[in-house]
Amino acid sequence: MTRQGSRHIETFLDMMAAERGASPHTIDAYRRDLEKLQSLLAGDASDAQSLHLRKYIDQLAALGLAPRTMARHLSCLRQFFRFLFAEGVRSDDPTTILDSPRQGFRLPNFLSEDEVDRLLAASRVDDAPGAVRLTAVIELLYATGLRVSELVALPSAAAIQDRPILIVRGKGNKERMVPIGEPARAAVAAYLEVRERFIAGGKRTSQWLFPSRSKSGHLGRDIVARALKDLAVQADITPSRVSPHVLRHSFASHLLAHGADLRSLQQMLGHADISSTQIYTHVLDERLKRLVETSHPLSHLTLPD
Repeated sequence: MTRQGSRHIETFLDMMAAERGASPHTIDAYRRDLEKLQSLLAGDASDAQSLHLRKYIDQLAALGLAPRTMARHLSCLRQFFRFLFAEGVRSDDPTTILDSPRQGFRLPNFLSEDEVDRLLAASRVDDAPGAVRLTAVIELLYATGLRVSELVALPSAAAIQDRPILIVRGKGNKERMVPIGEPARAAVAAYLEVRERFIAGGKRTSQWLFPSRSKSGHLGRDIVARALKDLAVQADITPSRVSPHVLRHSFASHLLAHGADLRSLQQMLGHADISSTQIYTHVLDERLKRLVETSHPLSHLTLPD
């Protein structure tokens, strides 16, 4: 990578983090994307023309990447070159003629309410500190719909037990309030009794609600994901169907099934645009169908032959 290309990329990534609140995960993904483009050009990425970008996109498509992944690559390119244009590095934007890949529609994977109950029951079989912590993690994920990255980064102050609201800092460094029910608060209270055992270096305090001995100082997302899959086996659920994000989908789907509205759900999930929340409308469709079948005055009318 040339020094000039690297400088433009790093300046862009610094802007994304400072001005747009992009997460470290997004920054790392964008850096990898731009380094791939740089490698293809064997020169400065900021000099890429439309034909280079088309070739780059075609190469990615040949790898069989999912449409959503392709869309992320394209989003990265567009934001990078718009930044260069706005900064006067370039006099044009070569991404304007690139087409967006078709994303299609895919229903979110979620567990049934019975499966969530079985998962929680399996976590409570053992009263070891790790199991108590895992129970609190599952209860919080299912009760609030938090992203796992949001959950592991919760501050210790989030454990105020008499407060039925969590203050969550989500994507774009934006704060939102999420209600938290009694079962989740009780699970967190039980976990607090053993929390000190997870604090590194024999310390008695940590800024994180879920401290650990990891480099970050808090529980890792991969640890949560692996623990959930192990627990799925005990709950007689196919492990591939269980993940932190599946619990987020389950939270949303079950809320809608029990009468929540999309706007409220949008706020709780921290979606900037309601179009992101509308992936759950399949639940609303089923609920409305049942409502018509059971409540409409003509639903039981039998027409004569």
